[in-house]
Amino acid sequence: MLATDTNVVVRYLVGDDPEQAARARALIDTQAVYLPVTVVLETDWVLRSAYGLGRAEVARALRAFGGLPTVTVEDAARVADALDRAEAGMDLADALHAGRAEGGTGFVTFDKRLIASAAAAGLAGVRAP
Repeated sequence: MLATDTNVVVRYLVGDDPEQAARARALIDTQAVYLPVTVVLETDWVLRSAYGLGRAEVARALRAFGGLPTVTVEDAARVADALDRAEAGMDLADALHAGRAEGGTGFVTFDKRLIASAAAAGLAGVRAP
């Protein structure tokens, strides 16, 4: 199974370069691909910073991409939970960080906004050191 880079995912989703978008679609629509969590994070950043999409829009796009029959997402359940939280307004990276810490003894951060958004999202154990 081929792992895919952020630029391939972005071309597939945005289609702003017709030649590259066609190549991305031809690949992803016909062949099994693997989507690493790091690529999910970078795609979120690119779509929000370079294309001006909001958190909820990016979460919906990534969820749709991850739901394609040819796409396997690394740690899919945690990514899905993080996308749900991002769609509700939490930063995707923060949702992934805190979500990966679930089951442990907690997650510490100096980011007061993260602590508040994690509490609102039901992520217990996110606190200041």
